Amino acid sequence: MRKLFDYEYQLESINQYQPPLQKLDKVINWEMFRAPIEEALYKEQLKEKKVPKQLLDLSTQKLISKGVVAKEGSMVDASFVDVPKQRNSREDNRSIKEGNIPESFKENPAKLAQKDTDARWMTKNGERHFGYKDPINADVKTKLITTYSVSSTAPYDSSELENVISKKIEESLKAQNITSHVHEKGYRNHPLDEQQKITNKMKSKIRVRVEHIFGYMTNSMNDALHMCSIGIERIESNIGFMNLTYNLFRYEQLVRLKKIQML
Repeated sequence: MRKLFDYEYQLESINQYQPPLQKLDKVINWEMFRAPIEEALYKEQLKEKKVPKQLLDLSTQKLISKGVVAKEGSMVDASFVDVPKQRNSREDNRSIKEGNIPESFKENPAKLAQKDTDARWMTKNGERHFGYKDPINADVKTKLITTYSVSSTAPYDSSELENVISKKIEESLKAQNITSHVHEKGYRNHPLDEQQKITNKMKSKIRVRVEHIFGYMTNSMNDALHMCSIGIERIESNIGFMNLTYNLFRYEQLVRLKKIQML
């Protein structure tokens, strides 16, 4: 008789392990996401209308309005988002670095559709990365992402700060004589002195919390920082959904651990 009730047995077995979607269903009001999603009828419109950004902003504003995100402090950091490596000739790579599309790609639309001309190579700590960056601004207390930006790996992290840190916040801190706890950086022929190194070490106690976010994306979200899409438009959409998904699971965790009240 078991075959007649296979579905029920399978569902019971699955429920014993608390599937992720069931966890979220208990605490997330999905209706607040309906309007932006319904405006995008097709998958391609999700990136054209920047729906992931809208959804994250919508949920963030609700968390701020309810006092969950109190803006007592922000953490800023970026992680590499690796994409499929491209095998191009030196001439083609030179043209791509200059911001141009190689003539051989233009002449063959099918080939161009399979090439990522937006991603860049970057070496950090002896590791080579090809792809993009996900600079984020996260709340210190809750570790929830409040805003993010997307770029290739080429720009330095400091060049993306303006996209994730509000100028009003920096001006407000200066007006109140509050020091912004951004790590100081050494430069060629101008290394950090001992006091700056000590200060950076103290700041790292807070900064390490932002690494928990990227660690969760790697370990609990099926290595989400490695993507199969190509092109900055699709990657920007995928990164947006990745950041939103992290926030949803982080919110569920905060509610489950009774660190915040369910909205």
